[in-house]
Amino acid sequence: MATFISLIIACLSIGIILSAPMGPIGILTVQRTLNRGQMSGLFTGLGAAASDLFYCLLAGLGISFVTDFIEGHMPQLQILGSLFLIIYSCYMILHNPEGDRVNDTNDSADNRRDAISGFFFTLSNPLIIFLIIPLFARFGFPNPELHRWYHVIVGYLFIAVGAMVWWTAITFVVHKVRSRFTRGSMWTINRIMGSLLMVVSVVGFVTGLMDYVSKQGLM
Repeated sequence: MATFISLIIACLSIGIILSAPMGPIGILTVQRTLNRGQMSGLFTGLGAAASDLFYCLLAGLGISFVTDFIEGHMPQLQILGSLFLIIYSCYMILHNPEGDRVNDTNDSADNRRDAISGFFFTLSNPLIIFLIIPLFARFGFPNPELHRWYHVIVGYLFIAVGAMVWWTAITFVVHKVRSRFTRGSMWTINRIMGSLLMVVSVVGFVTGLMDYVSKQGLM
């Protein structure tokens, strides 16, 4: 029983730690929560959690050819992922959210689009697998000596639960302060968040480019 409880705590922690850094997906989730309400941000987080779980499954199942491919093509993947984020950050900076800001909605089509875009937005950064691997090592999951097959299934489930605990908390807090912003100030926030995303993306692009040039022996 103690092992099972420790497994749940460990996997909840993994899910929260993977989601907590305020990276590109965090910025997108906050922006959507402010512009369109908590449900939009929450479904974006749901898509991100699904993507994180996908990478966790790849790491946990020991699919070495995937990690080998990512490791062997890390600069190129970082360059491509950064270019995608740069394009999206330009959209955030230039797009006036005047027509986007609506009350919370349960429209299934909108929620589905938010979740799908959140999934692929997070999927565009496969380097997260190199955060997952040390986290698995740190928390001892999955451990063939301690965990039966159903323990592993429960563990992955609670990784997803941990991620959603984080996204629920962050969208709830952001939604509570949302009413204090005017429509005009929302564009300012879009520009600020887009600029932050641009900085992160440009740094990632330059780093990836330098790594690529270095590996090609051009420096």
